[in-house]
Amino acid sequence: MANKKVVIAGATGLVGSAALRHFGASDDCERIALSRRKPRGLYGARHVPIDLTSAEDCRRAAAELGGATHLIYAALYEAPSLVDGWRDAGQIETNDRMLRNLMGVLEPAAPDLKHVALLQGTKAYGVHVRPLTVPAREGRSEMYEQPNFYWAQENFLRELQRGKRWHWSILRPVLIIGEAMGGAMDLIPPLGVYAAVLREQGRPLDYPGGAPRVAQAVDVDLLARAIAWSGDAETARNEAFNVTNGDVFTWENIWPAVADALEMAPGRHVPLSLAQEYPKWIPRWDELRRKHDLIAPGLEEFVGLSFQYADYSMRYGQTESGPPSIVSTVKINQAGFTEMMDTEAMFRKWFKLAKAGRLLP
Repeated sequence: MANKKVVIAGATGLVGSAALRHFGASDDCERIALSRRKPRGLYGARHVPIDLTSAEDCRRAAAELGGATHLIYAALYEAPSLVDGWRDAGQIETNDRMLRNLMGVLEPAAPDLKHVALLQGTKAYGVHVRPLTVPAREGRSEMYEQPNFYWAQENFLRELQRGKRWHWSILRPVLIIGEAMGGAMDLIPPLGVYAAVLREQGRPLDYPGGAPRVAQAVDVDLLARAIAWSGDAETARNEAFNVTNGDVFTWENIWPAVADALEMAPGRHVPLSLAQEYPKWIPRWDELRRKHDLIAPGLEEFVGLSFQYADYSMRYGQTESGPPSIVSTVKINQAGFTEMMDTEAMFRKWFKLAKAGRLLP
């Protein structure tokens, strides 16, 4: 009999997919995948179609949530104008409502609930509005005065948990690298498409970003393991943790590894807005899909809003080196999660997996 029943909200996204993979390797764990669309891989989970913005839809799904012991809340709504939307009142209200709708039916249906894992990120430290205080630490410099759905969800969860037997943990990953389709913040599809278009023209892989900045990233599988750890560790109860690979990088220094993983030569620094250019690539991408028998869908369905995120992450349009964007992981290490990964190896891993899985040519 399963010792856990893990509910994964946002199961088609980057983090939700990784959580499905991670818990799919466990024999003592029942999994429920919540999402509007059926995930590409369920890894033994049962899919429950649901629109978290609808309280009625959540009520219809309540019976499927009975006996849940753990919730991984990786669901996310992003506005069509991605970066501007991070401070949009409508985006904040929608994300707040989604969590409230789910918890409103999950808590009564799951009297043995033990843990809720909530995802945030470096916007908790205002990375989208000002340079970080280096290193950014949990419990210090959170930008509570800045509009952000993080605070609406966190305040709701804190108040709801008060006096209850279950606990929450907040995970704050940095730039997440993994494999998904149609996401808002997944760099493998947009960079892979950009590379494929250049390679088809016989060109090297030029770097399209702006001026450099020292930053961090996290492998999504490592993040999934951190989420699983937080669900069982007493030291993670009602605490927030930064999560990274444990090293730092700049795009310029990592670019040769990206090019090599995509079987290309690294090119020059040629600034280019991927978000502005991609409409020209739509017919080329369809040709590449047919030519290489890819399982990836059409360009906009495949990449989602992530062309915008690629421009933001690689600092397109920035002409001066930026201050470092570094968070501290001392707290999570001291609490007992000490896994690390080499960031260059991470990029190689995911581009090679995308090619091997016929998502990229």
